[in-house]
Amino acid sequence: MNRLTNKEITIFCSSSNEIDEIYFSKAEETVLALTEKGYGIRYGGGDKGLMGTVANTALKQGAKIIGIIPHFMIEREWEHKGIANMIRVETMHERKALLIKDTNAVLALPGGIGTLEELCEAVAMKKLGLFPHPIIILNTNGFYDAFIELLTRMVKENFMETSLDNLLEIAVTPSEVINIIEKG
Repeated sequence: MNRLTNKEITIFCSSSNEIDEIYFSKAEETVLALTEKGYGIRYGGGDKGLMGTVANTALKQGAKIIGIIPHFMIEREWEHKGIANMIRVETMHERKALLIKDTNAVLALPGGIGTLEELCEAVAMKKLGLFPHPIIILNTNGFYDAFIELLTRMVKENFMETSLDNLLEIAVTPSEVINIIEKG
C-alpha cells in the first residue's frame, strides 16, 4: 500500500440543508473522530449542508482543513468564508483531481448527484490502479444500500471483474471509518 506522510482525509458529501438531522449528526461525529485521531480534512469548499457541518466541525476542533472550490461556485456564494486554506480552481475536473491528490483516504458521506459522481470517479480510479488508498462509504441510515446493491449486481453479472472488497469499504459508524483508514 502506498503510504503518505500527511494525514488528510477527503470527504465527499451533500450541500443541501434540507436533509434529515441524522445525517448532520453523523457527519459531525465522524469529523470529530477523524480530527481526534489527528487527521486533517479536505473537502469541496462549501458552507451549506453536510459540507458546512464538516467544515465547521473541523474548524471548532482547530483541525487542518482545506477547501477546494471552482470559481462558478464562489460566484453563486457557496464558498465557506471561514476556511483560510481555500484553493480556488477553474473547473470541476480540477477540483476532483486536487481532492484526491495525496490524500490518505476518500470518505463518502450521504449526498446528491455531485457526491455520487465524485465517489464513482474515485472508485473507477481505484479499479484502474490509479488510487491506492481506501475508499469508504459511511452508510448512515442505509443511505447507500441501493448503490451498494447496484455495484454488487455489476460484479455478479460480470460488468465489473473486480470484487467490491477490492474497491471500497462500507462503514456505519465513525469508529468503523477510523478502523478502515488506519488498517490502510
